[in-house]
Amino acid sequence: MRFPWLVLACVLATPVFPTAHAQGAAPLTLADAVRLAQAANPAVRAREAQLAAAEGTRREARALLFNNPELAAEGTRRRFVSPDGSAHEWNAGIAQVFETGGQQAHRRNAAEAALEALQAEIDDARRQAGAAAALRHGAVLAAKRREQIEQRGVELFDSTAQAIDQRRAAGEDTRLDANVARIEAERARNAHGVARERLLDARAELAAVLQLPAPALPEVAGTLDPPAALRYDLQRLLDSMAAQPRLRALGGREDAARARLAVERAARYPDLKLGLFAGREGAGNARENLATLALSLPLPLFKQNDAAIGQASSDAAQAQIDRAAVVRDTEAQVRRLWLRLGSQRERVERLQRTMAAAAADNRQLAAKSRQAGQIGLLDQLLVDRQTIDAEREFNDALAEYHATRIELETAAGWPLEGSAP
Repeated sequence: MRFPWLVLACVLATPVFPTAHAQGAAPLTLADAVRLAQAANPAVRAREAQLAAAEGTRREARALLFNNPELAAEGTRRRFVSPDGSAHEWNAGIAQVFETGGQQAHRRNAAEAALEALQAEIDDARRQAGAAAALRHGAVLAAKRREQIEQRGVELFDSTAQAIDQRRAAGEDTRLDANVARIEAERARNAHGVARERLLDARAELAAVLQLPAPALPEVAGTLDPPAALRYDLQRLLDSMAAQPRLRALGGREDAARARLAVERAARYPDLKLGLFAGREGAGNARENLATLALSLPLPLFKQNDAAIGQASSDAAQAQIDRAAVVRDTEAQVRRLWLRLGSQRERVERLQRTMAAAAADNRQLAAKSRQAGQIGLLDQLLVDRQTIDAEREFNDALAEYHATRIELETAAGWPLEGSAP
């Protein structure tokens, strides 16, 4: 059963109390809010700033060799106690260190995994920014509709109070009746003022998420629609968890930690240093041309890289623990939010089907009965109050439903409504 057309028409036709906003700015749709938040979010920009470092590490790891060659040159002037006098001697050569444990391949794997993890973290930061914008956008829509409901309450109770004043002037109602009506009207105006303040707060929170200038309070476009058929079930949400950016990032960090551990273990093997040198020595007819091949290999007798291996092993174990804990917590969160979403969906449909419809019907019946003198002032005020309370509760339940839906889709890695495909 749909929300009664009369109540819906009254709510939507009521003008919103004017508040400060950016003059001339078009109302933000959900897609606009998500896009702006993802582009301006500080966490996203901070992660993107780290890309240069990660890409530099990958380029360095892709080099042919990890160590640079060493070029050496030497010149000597030698004096002889002989008729030859003195001679100039020289020596030049090049040396290169070669890793023998396969560290270069492990280093490349670590750099690739770290870069993939960072890119996944950027995707996760964008999703979190988009989800925060979607939540704040929905909160503004709910606050805006609540302000409209309270405005309608002001008009409803003011009209009742004016009618009582007229009846009192004609001697049909008492002073007590008039005071009760005025109190209810003042309560309605107070509730309207509170709703306006909450709308301002909601718009300010949305502006903060979007990183808008301080004076700007954005207007929003859209409605909080009643629950529609979901695009997924629980199993599909659980299956989509593996592609969630946060879990992909943790998996990349774990792979990078394991690759760094492999690098440190391979560093136990000594590096081979190979050098090739050429020179010229001697004086006069005794000068000699020299060609030297040098080979050096340190003996790993005392230092075997145990400290670095231990630290890398601890980092790899911690990365594995972190990922396992997040996987478990994410699955539990998805299941919990799924159950909450189902409960809230039932509440919204029940309120829409029963209480809202009955409250609107009672309002019409009470107005007719009041005019016919069949009910008194207290009965009329009770019906009016129930009508407004029913609209409030329906609005609150609808806002909670959409907030839970956004949280569920964010936790499961499901594409958010309004986000880029």
